[in-house]
Amino acid sequence: MNPPSRLLMAACVLLAEMGTSSCPAQTPAPAGDGLLTNGGFEEGFSGWDPFWARDAGRGGATIDPSRKHEGRSSARIEHSGRGDWGLAAGRRIDVRPGELYRFRGWGRLEGDGAAEMSVVLRDAAGETIDWSYARRPIRAAAWGEVQSRFLIPPGARTMTFRIIGSGPTVVHADELSLERLSAAPEGFAAKVPESLELQHDSLAVRFDAARGTLLVRDKRGGRTWEQRPIGAAFPVLRAKTAGGRIEATLVDTRSAGLVALQVALVPGRAEISVELSGRGEMAGEVGYPHPFASPAGAFLVMPVNEGMSYPVEDRTLPEMWYHLSGGHGLCMAWWGVTDGKAGMMAIVETPDDAAVRTPRLDGRLSLAPLWRPQKGEFGPARKIRYLFLDDGGYVAMAKRYREYAREIGLLKTLAQKKAENPNVDRLIGAVNVWCWDRDAVGIVREMQSAGIDRILWSNGVSPAQIKGLNDLGVLTSRYDIYQDVMDPVNFQAIGHRHPDWTTKAWPADLVLDADGRWVHGWGVDAKDGSRYDCGVTCDRPAIGYAEERVAEDLRTHPYRCRFIDTTTASEWRECYAQAHPQTRSDSRRWRMELLRLMSERFRLVTGSETGHDAAVPYAHYFEGMLSLGPYRIDEAGRDMARIVELAPPQIERFQTGPFYRLPLWELVYHDCVVAQWYWGDYNNKLPAVWDRRDLFNALYGTPPMFMFTRALWEKERDRFVKSYKQTAPIARATGYSEMLSHRWLTPDHAVQETRFADGTMVVVNLGTGKATLDDGTKLPPLSSRVTEGPATASSPR
Repeated sequence: MNPPSRLLMAACVLLAEMGTSSCPAQTPAPAGDGLLTNGGFEEGFSGWDPFWARDAGRGGATIDPSRKHEGRSSARIEHSGRGDWGLAAGRRIDVRPGELYRFRGWGRLEGDGAAEMSVVLRDAAGETIDWSYARRPIRAAAWGEVQSRFLIPPGARTMTFRIIGSGPTVVHADELSLERLSAAPEGFAAKVPESLELQHDSLAVRFDAARGTLLVRDKRGGRTWEQRPIGAAFPVLRAKTAGGRIEATLVDTRSAGLVALQVALVPGRAEISVELSGRGEMAGEVGYPHPFASPAGAFLVMPVNEGMSYPVEDRTLPEMWYHLSGGHGLCMAWWGVTDGKAGMMAIVETPDDAAVRTPRLDGRLSLAPLWRPQKGEFGPARKIRYLFLDDGGYVAMAKRYREYAREIGLLKTLAQKKAENPNVDRLIGAVNVWCWDRDAVGIVREMQSAGIDRILWSNGVSPAQIKGLNDLGVLTSRYDIYQDVMDPVNFQAIGHRHPDWTTKAWPADLVLDADGRWVHGWGVDAKDGSRYDCGVTCDRPAIGYAEERVAEDLRTHPYRCRFIDTTTASEWRECYAQAHPQTRSDSRRWRMELLRLMSERFRLVTGSETGHDAAVPYAHYFEGMLSLGPYRIDEAGRDMARIVELAPPQIERFQTGPFYRLPLWELVYHDCVVAQWYWGDYNNKLPAVWDRRDLFNALYGTPPMFMFTRALWEKERDRFVKSYKQTAPIARATGYSEMLSHRWLTPDHAVQETRFADGTMVVVNLGTGKATLDDGTKLPPLSSRVTEGPATASSPR
């Protein structure tokens, strides 16, 4: 027999830790084999439940004798819908906590969807504990083995094996088995201290060893915050206090691995530091520590781009999931929950392999950290800090994170960047203009004569046009990208070759996944209506392509700025290529080196897409930060110049509606990076909400973005001028100033106020009726009032 894998060795160590007399050197004889009936599908689907799909009629399961791993046939699952589907074994198997099981089988996958093998766990009442426990993906286009060893967690009484997936795909499965490797040891229910406690002047912390949860009492106001277990638990094997810390050993029952926990109070602060460490393989995301239950009437505070507030009792909101490794997740490594005054927040100190989800506890949304594997391993220690506030709400949270950002070197102001590159000043208060007219100088002269005097011209033009724009005081820029690369074989089918594709990177410098397949990037429409996907250039070799391209470009084109697409928007990527392997942390580091190359080596004002605070020291502006990623118009990155008359519901409700969004990014980084709308979601994209976009620009002290043809400019000239004059002067006046505060002045959040360090105060009325302000004055609907501070727009600091 083969030696046991690292995963089984971890289980052996675990069993020995719990008092088992010996640890076998070889895979133990099964204590219960054949727990799956007809796992090779030689008898059709006997022993299996009927195929289920959320999109009725969009999928099915058949027996396929032409594609098999062994025997006469395999199961073929074909699904064309976007929803989820499942094929479950017909038998519910009785289990006991602490038993060690293994499932394994062979699978192959084709198409854009996903599939996995897992088990459903249920408690004694038949209620589901976990729908996809011990899950393992089916990834290979050729037959690949899928297996998982796992412990049954406390509370589980039955399990059912399933193959599940989602999206359009064809899956084959064969030779499936499920077996019990070991009975539950006596030590699995070993006694640990009922609870352990820590306390200092601000907090009293109790660790409930039976549930693996924390209960925190804030002594300043008496509020109690309690964690609640969700999903499969992490049983505690041992726990003690030592050196002013709580130390415990927990079991990740999905992989039979051990996790070491340390909990400590932060001296002088109402904060708790939590650290998790482990070794070896990591079976998917680790959802620990458990979430703190949200109080009634509270709202979640999440830096989704500019920021969002989600009422915890809002039943119209789905449960959500955001990674922390890229701008299309959370753009800062923190989140919180507050009633507007008191609150709890978390700062993730190791964010590259982290995520957060929002499960409901007692019907209320809560915040649960998730730790993602680092190339299939537990990797470095995972650290999270919990902070408890007795006043100040989301503003206090943002300011605490700003302090933390300064501590770790992320806080670099625009004033500091201007001292290094005076061209940064051309960015402050400049409207971002995307226009493809060949006479850029002519249009800019018309704009400036109409009062639009500060302009970031984003489209690349000829050297003569660049020089003319530079002479007019314009910040001249161009688009660039180092992520997407198309297979040259497809150039004829798609009908063009994008000049900024790193074509030399195909195929040697592509990102490869764990199965050695190239990772798919941006899809390009072909002449026949189909779509071909680009590959993704790995971040490390991308530096060389960028250095060569920009150096050559600047010899003839005197740009003062450059926009690098996707760099901060796209998630940090693991790469398994032998020539350029990288973790997500490596990916982040190389992308920041790309931005540093632009801003420091080439001395260009540097922008990127959507935005993430890892890039604050190296970037000057982010396109897309105001355009909340989950709530943009469909296909916002395509057909950008198309004007859309009817605003979709998500635009009206979340993106330009006043109730949900918050300026969290501005409260932390307003004086460090200029935030803008997305180039497929600019101020004039949807005329129905143009006024609201302008008001958010004014409120946040950010400049507008316009996209137009000459014909549209001539038609809407007066409206463009109005938009600029309502927004850009405020952005100019406050561009070097910290945003000090934000508050809602009405219960429906229609009337809002911001204050800046230079003394500027902005009040906007996003509602449909007049608003009465504190001084008794009336503010008409869709209007703003600006009180200037001592520093004026003509003399930024």
